[in-house]
Amino acid sequence: MIAIVGSTASGKSDVAVALAGLLEQGGEAVNSDALQFYRGMDIGTAKITTAEMAGVPHHLLDVLDVTETAEVATFQLWVRAAFDDITARGRTPILVGGSGLYVRAALDDLRFPGTDPEIRARYEGELERLGAPALHAVLEERDPEAAAKILPSNGRRIVRALEVGHLTGEPFAASLPDPTYVRPTLQVGLAVPREQLDTRIDARVDRMWAAGLVEEVRRLEAQGLRDGLTAGRALGYAQVLDALDGRTTEEEARELTARLTRRFARKQESWFRRDPRVHWLDAPDGTDPADLARQVLQLLPVASAA
Repeated sequence: MIAIVGSTASGKSDVAVALAGLLEQGGEAVNSDALQFYRGMDIGTAKITTAEMAGVPHHLLDVLDVTETAEVATFQLWVRAAFDDITARGRTPILVGGSGLYVRAALDDLRFPGTDPEIRARYEGELERLGAPALHAVLEERDPEAAAKILPSNGRRIVRALEVGHLTGEPFAASLPDPTYVRPTLQVGLAVPREQLDTRIDARVDRMWAAGLVEEVRRLEAQGLRDGLTAGRALGYAQVLDALDGRTTEEEARELTARLTRRFARKQESWFRRDPRVHWLDAPDGTDPADLARQVLQLLPVASAA
């Protein structure tokens, strides 16, 4: 197993494609970005295009409708099946993504606490009534460590953290055991200087608007985007919906999307920096993805030895 991780806009997909072409038996990419599971959420998630895939098979893209809820426990079943399929054909799975919990669910011996529909419905009702920031404040009182890792706008994860705490009587973080890979794995993080990453994010958001993000949101709205507990609250999509409702202007929505994405990128890197198993490669502006892929190949004996 190889995993390419790091913050949004760090160039993970390009490195994965280059790496797949360099591996002796070939590699196949497996998506672990929760928002790229959704059909039609292409522009706002910077989803890799068919041309950019360069013939490399990609798994777990476009597997959900926007009205469906992304569940990490379900993803774990999907991703393990994808790994088994790829390795059975003699190829190497390359996990790609920046959704920290999903990466851990894919790679680690991780079991998830059950769920109680009544308790979850209660917290979802509070989310609807109070809003995500107010419910985040409740989580901060009960489980400061979990609150520090979850964006105040991420209502779904706030609800889940409160539900787990209610069910187990323990902090949400306590449900994540010490990391242990389920199969030999090399995990590589791409490190981009913060100022360069911020510039990349701002440019990416500008490209999303120019490419028609507002029109994409309008199209998905007709398919039930507002009803999606995950999709409807995604960065960029939620801000455009607010603009369509007249609560903000499009320019304000774009600026807020860029600001929240920059903040999210810091949280992503912080998550992966806490994992000592990640081998970090410097990936400043101008770095050739093929050069980074070759550096990953040089690290493979480290993974085998582990």
